[in-house]
Amino acid sequence: MNLGLAAKTAIVGGASRGLGYACAEALALEGADLAICSRNEEAIEAAAECLRQSTGADVEPIVCNQRSANDIEQLVSRAIERFGGVDILVCNTGGPPAGTFSDHDDEAWRNAFEGLLLSGVRLCRSVLPVMQKNGWGRIVVNTSFTVKEPAERLILSNSLRAAVVGLSKTLSREVAKDGITVNCVCPGAFDTERLRSIHESEAASSGRTAEQVRAAWKSRIPIGRVSRPEEFGALVAFLCSERAGSITGTSLPVDGGMLRGLI
Repeated sequence: MNLGLAAKTAIVGGASRGLGYACAEALALEGADLAICSRNEEAIEAAAECLRQSTGADVEPIVCNQRSANDIEQLVSRAIERFGGVDILVCNTGGPPAGTFSDHDDEAWRNAFEGLLLSGVRLCRSVLPVMQKNGWGRIVVNTSFTVKEPAERLILSNSLRAAVVGLSKTLSREVAKDGITVNCVCPGAFDTERLRSIHESEAASSGRTAEQVRAAWKSRIPIGRVSRPEEFGALVAFLCSERAGSITGTSLPVDGGMLRGLI
């Protein structure tokens, strides 16, 4: 299937590893040019080189703290300068720390707000004028299965990611007339450092081992395994494609069947 992404330009956040890297790789394999970012210069440079070697894509690595308005402005400006525009935005940031309500002070809530919600607001604000001028754009936001079924000890993620879905749904209706789609993707258990850190936090609070926690998570997944990052990337690439032009305002789970709800 030709996804029509050749010569499109994509900005992918948090792309030095994990699900962000998987998204960047999937888009690169379809022929897109990439501006990828991370807070760590060494990590994002290494990721860019890996992507060039494995896909042949044109990749611009950019250091960006997505909690910084100035960094986001520079990220988008460099992408436009380098490639002449922006067609695709994949919003992806690291998740906030695990914990219960009593574990988090105002600073933790503020950091979660800036990292998960305000970063997306700023990124969309920066890329939308270019997309609207071109009459075409794709915005995909990485959230979590917790927007549909809140998880224990993830109160920061549960709260702020739900706000992200509200933002994305509302924005999708505002920009649909401009040929721009906005969708959320809601990953379940993927083999990433983030999941391993959640397991370790849960183990520390429950007196179990991390292996026991992992086994308990796995038992909840109908497909019988933790998902692979490239499976997530494949869905994101499709949502960014010409083929997905009528899909907008959705929040799609990629969870191996773990969620029990109907919607």
